[in-house]
Amino acid sequence: MNLQKKAVFFDVDDTMYDHLHPTRAALRTVLGLSERFPYEEAYHRIRYYSDLLSAQGGLLEGKAGSDELDDMREGRFVLALQEFGVDITREQAAHVQKVYLDRQYRIAPFEGATSLMDALSSAGYLVGLITNGLEEHQMSKIKAMALENHVAPEHIFVSGTVGYAKPDPRIFEVVNERTGTLAEHCCYIGDSWRNDVAGAVAANWRVIWFNHRNASPESDVLGAYETAASYAELKKLLLPDTLKPVHIAGSKTNPASF
Repeated sequence: MNLQKKAVFFDVDDTMYDHLHPTRAALRTVLGLSERFPYEEAYHRIRYYSDLLSAQGGLLEGKAGSDELDDMREGRFVLALQEFGVDITREQAAHVQKVYLDRQYRIAPFEGATSLMDALSSAGYLVGLITNGLEEHQMSKIKAMALENHVAPEHIFVSGTVGYAKPDPRIFEVVNERTGTLAEHCCYIGDSWRNDVAGAVAANWRVIWFNHRNASPESDVLGAYETAASYAELKKLLLPDTLKPVHIAGSKTNPASF
């Protein structure tokens, strides 16, 4: 094992692709909500209830069955939409979920996402994914974006299979153990304050909050983090040397230190 190997891991949902698109499409298709509906605000609340109900049922660690999973998926829509004055039945929520799943597999990575992953690999970094969810569901999204062409399968970690879910720092510890890396040589990039920032900070990783929705921190964290709102900004943080045209004869380019 090369414990000096530097690594960069990415979250999947709303980090590799725009998670709001399939959510908005499902709500509009099934419920006929207007363009004026606050989709982004509702999306944040749906994510909140998804995390809350999943944690209560042990879903993200793969500890519950299909009935519990269906209850969570329907419940997150019911509870979130109630906050915006939209009352729906469980049957309607199930229909929303069905359309949402269909749209989940018609997604594309953010502009610059895969090119950054390739550039990091070329610069000598180990590149991977750490995502909360069930293996089959998350891998279907990863395959829909063809991310397996940019990440080795042994560097993809899904909470439902690992047995720990973000923000539990143990999922990051498992990643270090299985990839032969050290926490101080690893960087994690994700959109969720609770799961990604707080979780990776607690694991003593370098953290970049992918805050492309201009959200506010939800709590204090006992550690440092950086912020980026696009993949162009992420590249500046991760590969600053590639943006500098100056070349000194006889010098060698090394990955930036964490």
